[in-house]
Amino acid sequence: MKIILSAFACEPGQGSEEGVGWNAVVEAAKHQEVWVLTRTFYRAAIEAELADRPNPNMHFAYIEPFGWSENFKGRQGGLQLHYYLWQILAYFEARSLHRQVNFDIARHVTYVKFWSPSFISLLPIPFIWGPVGGGEAAPKPFWEDFSSKAKLYETARDWGQRLGERDPFTRMTARRSVLTFATTEDTAKRVRAMGAKKVQVLSEACLSKPEMARLAQCQMPPASPIRFISMGRLLHWKGYHLAVRAFAQANLPNAEYWLLGDGPERDRLESLVQELGIASQVKLWGRLPREESLSKLGESHVLIHPSLHDSGGWTCLEGMAAGRPIICLDLGGPATQVTAQTGIKVPGYNPEQAVQGLAEAIAHLAGDAELRDRLGQAGRNHVREVYDWDIKGEFFAQLCEDIVDRKSG
Repeated sequence: MKIILSAFACEPGQGSEEGVGWNAVVEAAKHQEVWVLTRTFYRAAIEAELADRPNPNMHFAYIEPFGWSENFKGRQGGLQLHYYLWQILAYFEARSLHRQVNFDIARHVTYVKFWSPSFISLLPIPFIWGPVGGGEAAPKPFWEDFSSKAKLYETARDWGQRLGERDPFTRMTARRSVLTFATTEDTAKRVRAMGAKKVQVLSEACLSKPEMARLAQCQMPPASPIRFISMGRLLHWKGYHLAVRAFAQANLPNAEYWLLGDGPERDRLESLVQELGIASQVKLWGRLPREESLSKLGESHVLIHPSLHDSGGWTCLEGMAAGRPIICLDLGGPATQVTAQTGIKVPGYNPEQAVQGLAEAIAHLAGDAELRDRLGQAGRNHVREVYDWDIKGEFFAQLCEDIVDRKSG
């Protein structure tokens, strides 16, 4: 079988969107011959990887509108324009390749966003869209805690989603998909409204067996002090200000809270820690190398991930793979990843209620080592059974076979 993948972000050895793109390609190439459309920006990294580990089932076509080979970090406007133009060029490249190769199936892989079109859906073959996400939003009561800049960001994001899902080409993408995968039910509702006929909820995030093996080496540290940890960029919508307030409210003298990461909310969080009188118990480590971050995770007992509108992400999966119980809000991607057997999900209605719920969860897990162990072991099992890249690769390989069989039948 020959398939073509649209993977705007695709880079070996990375997480986030780049990791989704690369791992999707690797898994597909275990079962099919794969042609990949991606950015010229990633060419050097991909060719270096293939020089070390050649794979005859992988073929790459590199595209870059106007030669804009940059990462656009911190320039969302430029990035979104670039992405849209890239999708147009990707279609013409795909059409040309299809005349030569005669693909069986097309699939959009990255970006994992529902409000932009994927023009390869115009190819005269079955098209799979996703997983795509981004349909989540921070509940409006939480906006009262946001800075003016954060509120502007949320407003712009909301308008971007609304305009994007009304784009006739995005609606065309939804209508032409034989199957759409959405990372959360929030996104699933929106793509159904755009005309997608068959929609399933499926996370974009997975871990490889080597990653799971590395995380499984994390032994539980001594019981005292009980240590909570959060890992990620310090952004307003990650909700770390709620976790800091909850930690203070839990009032646990023999406990610590570590925050790993950097970002625009750092100064605010440092001020909040001082204001709440918990500076001796809370440490902001800043951004650390991955191995050092995993070492800090191993020194902690519980992972807190209070995000307000994550589509998915790896933090909860890494925590579960390390055998740590998870505390999260019952919102977005984490709510689909974490179960009642692997952590505590706190309803997210408003800041006061969320802080109270998080504080109760923190106190509960702090006082029950047996529960921590039980949730942690269940988390390891859950990741192995559901969030293994090999399993997802086999799932999509079988799906492609079924779609082609139905078409030929």
